[in-house]
Formats: sequence, structure tokens, C-alpha cells
Amino acid sequence: MVLWRVHVELEDRPGRLGELATAVGAAGCNIIALHVVGEPADDGSVTDELLVKVPDPIDPTALVDAVERAGIPCTLLVRADATELSDPATTALALARMVAADPGSAPRAVATMLRARLVDPAAADPTGHIHTLRVGTHQLRLGRAWPFTATELSRAAALLELAAQLAMSAPARVAANDRILLLRDGSEVRMRAAGPSDAPLAAALHARCSPEARRSRFLSPTPRLAPGQLDALLHGETGTGQAVMAVTADGGSAVGLANLDIHGDGVARFAVLVENAWHGRGLGTALLRRVADLATEQGITELTGIARPEDLGITKLLRRAGLRPSAEIVDGEVRLHAALPAPVAG
Repeated sequence: MVLWRVHVELEDRPGRLGELATAVGAAGCNIIALHVVGEPADDGSVTDELLVKVPDPIDPTALVDAVERAGIPCTLLVRADATELSDPATTALALARMVAADPGSAPRAVATMLRARLVDPAAADPTGHIHTLRVGTHQLRLGRAWPFTATELSRAAALLELAAQLAMSAPARVAANDRILLLRDGSEVRMRAAGPSDAPLAAALHARCSPEARRSRFLSPTPRLAPGQLDALLHGETGTGQAVMAVTADGGSAVGLANLDIHGDGVARFAVLVENAWHGRGLGTALLRRVADLATEQGITELTGIARPEDLGITKLLRRAGLRPSAEIVDGEVRLHAALPAPVAG
């Protein structure tokens, strides 16, 4: 299955949306999301954006043909990404939160919200549709494969205005330990410290993981965490722990979480959870390296973990992170130990 972005001009009359859905279904495709992106024309028609799953054997132009045979003009057909399935309202709130924490992140936040790229003003001949957005002292040049609508640009302007107001009231603040991580497949995530307000993101991450992934992390496939378990996930069972969270570039979804639970005597227990769709990109290794660095900074000399006897993935993860684990079986569980290198002076 491939995800495609489709724009259609839909008349404002009863049953027209149903005819569109029928045409897409007749082409063997499935509408995953639909929302209005354009302003009403003089005849009342609007531009609707569809995210459509097109099976591999089907040529996407067949989808366009089926829609236009129903008398519905199709004005755009471009490839889309699975990350665009996030809820637009949730994404907008997450981006506003990111801008509130660091007003300087506003240009990147605007580009993320509009599914656009930031264009260098010195670029001689940029491709695609280009728009320059000015709000106060902010001036952004944005580009993408399809036109910007007035509604989208007004939302972007609101985000820039928020950044301008925050910048005037206080100096820019960058969240501690907040960094952009480039994964092996070219995708990006933000890796940052997790706090109490991240409990909903952590709960949603846990719920999206497969039973096997949850069993590997918690030794149980339970689909829902009790409040005490969720609190321990972010603060450790002893209340002295730390958690590092990987979130999507827009901040709307957590895709990975690593925990460090300090038990004293130079020992800390670790655990890592990565959403199934993000496996194989190096995210788990990066999260483990980060908590190992945090542990070393606090004088921890050994990481410990627990796994099932048939679960070899965590041992491989430790090795990929540059550690040399040892293991012993106790009461049917594998107890893992990995010594941490001494911190480098200076």
C-alpha cells in the first residue's frame, strides 16, 4: 500500500461526498483521512484534501480517472507520508507547545504544520509552489509541491505571532536535552527529557505497540498501563528515575521511550520501548545510548535489565550501543548487566 495526497473540487450539494467515496472505492482504494483545505468558491465548491491508500498493483492515475468520471475535478496527486495521518488539531497544539518552549523554533514549526520546506531566500530557481510569509520581524520562504491556501497561511501566521509575542516577553528558551536525531532511513525525531505532562503521549505509545513489543518491555502484553505504572514509566519505580522520549518532528506523537531507574550503589535499571512502525531505524540504539550517557554523568557504573529467555533483542541492542552485557537466568528471567565506561575528565 502507498499513501497518496489527492485534492478534489467538491460541489456543495447533498450526496456529493458519498459519490466521491464511491468513486474512490470503485478504484480499489481507501480514504484514510479527509479535510477541507481551500476556501469556498463563488459556486460554493471547496477544495477537499484526501489521504488515500492505493494498493501496490493499482496505478494512482486510475484513482484520478475514477474520481473525474464521477464529475469531480482532481487538482493534485502527490505521494504522502504515513506521519501525516496524525490528527491536525493535536499536531497544531504540539507545535504551539514547541514554539512556547523555544520561540526560535517557529520557522521549523510552521514548515511542519504546512507540510512544506524552508527555502533559502538566496535560492536562484526553487521548484514547486513558493510563498513568502511575513509577520512582524519574521519572514519565511516556504515551498511545497502544491499551492498554499489562505486558511493554511492564516494558521501559520498565528503561530509566528505567538513566537513574536513570546520573544518580546522573555528570552528564547531551549528545552534541556532537546535534540533533533536523524535516523538511518533519513527520518527525523526529537529526542528530549520526558516529564509529567508527557503521560498521555507515553500511554498512547504503549497502546500502539504490539503485544510482543509490550511483552518485551514489561514482560506482559497488557494493552493499558495502570496510573502507578505510567508514573513509574516517567519517574522510575523509586521516584528518582529519568526518562528520555523520542517524538515525531511535530511533537504530536511519542515513538520511543527509554527509562533509567536509579537504585543506588552505582547501579541503575534501564528499559527501552519503541513503536513497531519505527523499528529497524536505529532509534532504540540512540535512546539507549542517551540514557547510558545520563547514567555515566550521574556516576552510575552499571546498567541492569530484565528480559525473557527467548528475547535476544535487548542483548543485541546493548551491543549496538557499544556496551558488553553479561546475563544470568534467575527464576525464569534473564538478568542483564552492562558495565558503563568511566566519564572522560574535562
